[in-house]
Amino acid sequence: MESIAVNLVPPPDGRQSQTALAVARGTARWLGSLGFSCISELPLPSGRRADLVALNARGDLWIIEIKSSVEDLRADHKWHEYRAHCDRLFFAFPQDLPCEIFPAETGLIVADAYGAHLHCEAPEHRLAAPTRKLMTVRFGMAAALRINRLIDPQGYAFDDLA
Repeated sequence: MESIAVNLVPPPDGRQSQTALAVARGTARWLGSLGFSCISELPLPSGRRADLVALNARGDLWIIEIKSSVEDLRADHKWHEYRAHCDRLFFAFPQDLPCEIFPAETGLIVADAYGAHLHCEAPEHRLAAPTRKLMTVRFGMAAALRINRLIDPQGYAFDDLA
């Protein structure tokens, strides 16, 4: 029987800068150390895409918006819409950005490609049960679809819940 090698790391989609990719990687590593599983670029019911969504065994859902520069933050007028889809909302960014430029009602994570640390805790706004179920199902479906694409790249494919 012939073995088939499968690349378990999908190629970058080209939308993120190298800095943003590094911040996302370090943030995901840190979240993993806290018991969270992460998925990137998750389509939300609102039609937006969250940079990182983290889910733990208790069902806590966090959204982390990645910012790579001051200009990136200034151009973002949609971040407040993510609050309706998570228990806590954070910004993650490289250490050369000043913390003072970020909204006070969000948590702050300082990250590089190798890890991250919590600079400021995010206020908790617990999701209603129907929204939590919807987000948990979206998370699981997107993760399963991505794994299936890795296992069978020529198989039936459709965009992640878009």
